[in-house]
Amino acid sequence: MASRQLIGMVHALPLPGSPSHHPPTAAIVERAVEDAIRLEESGFDAVLVENYGDAPFFADRVPPVTVASMARVVAAVRDSVDIPVGVNVLRNDAIAALSIAAACDARFIRVNVLSSMMYTDQGPIVGQAARLSRLRAALSPTIEVLADLFVKHATPPPGLRIEDAATDLRDRAMADGIILSGRGTGLPADRDMIRQVRRAVPDTRLLVGSGVDRESVASVLQTADGVIVGTAIKEQGDVRRPVDPAHARALVQAARSV
Repeated sequence: MASRQLIGMVHALPLPGSPSHHPPTAAIVERAVEDAIRLEESGFDAVLVENYGDAPFFADRVPPVTVASMARVVAAVRDSVDIPVGVNVLRNDAIAALSIAAACDARFIRVNVLSSMMYTDQGPIVGQAARLSRLRAALSPTIEVLADLFVKHATPPPGLRIEDAATDLRDRAMADGIILSGRGTGLPADRDMIRQVRRAVPDTRLLVGSGVDRESVASVLQTADGVIVGTAIKEQGDVRRPVDPAHARALVQAARSV
């Protein structure tokens, strides 16, 4: 994957089995495909499909119906665009994400907690790097693993330094890239923390995973290798709404000025 990469979010509507599920699955697929096409046409380098509408989330393993539904959505998106497609199964089902990616020819996955553990609203979540790395070797070694560092909507264990967590992700958890986000969805990452992580793992791909908009993207990309954008490219800045092509194009234009 290219440096200074722009990854656009495809937030799936509530899937079958989730408490907020209303539309038929065909409508969920249609929305996801439409968002992915808009992102590609706007100049994004990749898209990341996520079961954002399924809150409240399971801490790790999701039900079979979620895996089946996500596979249907990811396969449809994969068939609709020519740019790489990624998978994130919230809250932290990395095994499901990798399995879906392997079955649907996706190129990468995002893992919220790959190494160590985090305190979250789902309770303590423990990384599953050992299982994931072995499954990846068996299924598809070319699928990339992008791992969150001090993931949003969570608190790290007391005493864990962000520099140590970053090097552990790279050296011990075998992450291909590191994602640094703000405290919550749509909130910017701390610039000092971005610089800290850059110094700790200078040769590892670093992406900023929340709070990036067309005003900030150019400056963020002075330090980071890429961004993952969702809220800023949605209609009315609402993460639950469809992608707004004008907002998406404006962000791409600002990013390409770097």
